[in-house]
Amino acid sequence: MKIAIAQLNPTIGDISGNAQRILDAARQAAEQGAQLLLTTELSLCGYPPKDLLMQPSFVGAIAQELKSLAQSLPPDLAVLVGAPVLNERSHLNGGKSLHNAAVLLHHGKIQQTFFKRLLPTYDVFDEDRYFEPGKESGWFELTGESNLKIGVTICEDLWNDEEFWGKPTYGVKPLDDLAAQGVDLVVNLSASPFCVGKQQMREAMLRHGAKRCQLPILYANQVGGNDDLLFDGNSFALNQEGNLMMRAASFQPDLVYVTVDESNGDLEPAEIVTLPNCPEAEIWGALVMGVQDYVRKCGFRRVVLGLSGGIDSALVAAIATAALGAENVLAILMPSPYSSDHSISDALQLAENLGIATHALPIQPAMQGFDTVLEPLFADTEPGVAEENIQSRIRGTLLMAISNKFGHLLISTGNKSEMAVGYTTLYGDMNGGLAVIADVPKTWVFAVCRWLNERGWQEWHHDLATPQEVIPQNILDKPPSAELKPGQVDQDSLPPYDELDDILERFIENHESPRAIVAAGHDPAIVEKVVRLVTNAEFKRKQAPPGLKITERAFGTGWRMPIANRWRPSTTHPTEDTPAPPSKPVPTYAPQ
Repeated sequence: MKIAIAQLNPTIGDISGNAQRILDAARQAAEQGAQLLLTTELSLCGYPPKDLLMQPSFVGAIAQELKSLAQSLPPDLAVLVGAPVLNERSHLNGGKSLHNAAVLLHHGKIQQTFFKRLLPTYDVFDEDRYFEPGKESGWFELTGESNLKIGVTICEDLWNDEEFWGKPTYGVKPLDDLAAQGVDLVVNLSASPFCVGKQQMREAMLRHGAKRCQLPILYANQVGGNDDLLFDGNSFALNQEGNLMMRAASFQPDLVYVTVDESNGDLEPAEIVTLPNCPEAEIWGALVMGVQDYVRKCGFRRVVLGLSGGIDSALVAAIATAALGAENVLAILMPSPYSSDHSISDALQLAENLGIATHALPIQPAMQGFDTVLEPLFADTEPGVAEENIQSRIRGTLLMAISNKFGHLLISTGNKSEMAVGYTTLYGDMNGGLAVIADVPKTWVFAVCRWLNERGWQEWHHDLATPQEVIPQNILDKPPSAELKPGQVDQDSLPPYDELDDILERFIENHESPRAIVAAGHDPAIVEKVVRLVTNAEFKRKQAPPGLKITERAFGTGWRMPIANRWRPSTTHPTEDTPAPPSKPVPTYAPQ
């Protein structure tokens, strides 16, 4: 028996377009002799639909499309479609009005509906806001030489493995319940967001479950970017012993097949697509996909960015070029009197390496204009941060003017380290519709750029015979600087980035207390300063454009800190000896 997995890239709210994607995959799967097609979680509306689920017309359109799709599918192919469906008992028990469901379409009709039982509310998830959990795990029978009982789960349903995690997260265990019902295999419709190293953890977790229950598991994961969330795909299948039998592509749609040997109920080996070979390759693939999808799904074609000659804008320009093509990227150079000659030459060299267009707009006349206007008020004061920030805001205004005039999406270039400690300027370098590397720490920015030069650009462009220097070496070598005053470098006011990023990772992602961070070897005064900067910068982050998420804890959908807040974690708080663990332990991968 052949089963197909449609690893889909849905657009949220494009119900008819998503249905067509499912139909196209179904027709191709039927031609290849498949008897069952799996799609991904909420594949008909896209994941996560958020408060669109509160609009009755949206839910009604999905219900209508389900019926229409059932009638259009190849009649002999069974298809599991992810969709929100009405909770018909909500008026009786006062529950939520919807279920997150997998709907079985076959022979032109809706045959069965299966409800997600475990509704996550941690990090970026808020499913309990919309959905009523299912009360039991279900299965359906697929006829062949021997009838197969196929258990159906949805994403989080397979994540409650007490033996694997060391503790239970929920009070029910859908996989164990299905095993007790005597199913022959388990399928999972998923929309599991990407972070670096997560696929290795997914496979390890489900390998443990498959082997423990002696059940094959087929895992269909969404792919693509939806706002700040990225989905890596990497759908896969495990046999009864937990061995990997099939894996789909990373960061692109795919249609893959696996065969069930009906004599023993186990899976036969199929194609296993290799994962990206290092964290840098994962980050690159995710961000290129994220830019491509954000631009396309928001209706843009071209982007504009400020190119400073620094490493952050260099990486963003390279990502945008790979995602959209050089002809769709416009780089603006905006030198000030404090810009070094090498910054201009480095920016121009990068643009030449990428083949993107540039335009220079020197900002000194605008700076002089602001000085003239503000002189009566600023008289008898010393130049400082206000004057420095004016330069950034001039640049931000120029970039927004170009975006408005020509309809280009402005992409911003700040990294996670800067966003964390507030070394960004509101209405200046924070301007834009998408913050491409807002979840990439500075040390990782350097690592990805080195990987690009050493082998990444060659791996991405298969026609290149040898590695090619994309990021000019001088950009990699020179000390990072905002160049807002003479001789300025970032380390004038920040610790070295390797030290800063370790503190930030411990505090933000690992939830370690300042005392624990000091115990790990960091200077107490530096830890106090960094934690204070992170806390004080919350008002800036609330006004930032969406940033593509690549780590377990990003400043986006899952970050829910108050702005007006008097709590300041300290190295002297005695109650902080025991750090709070993350909701789910995910391995951390340092850049190579």
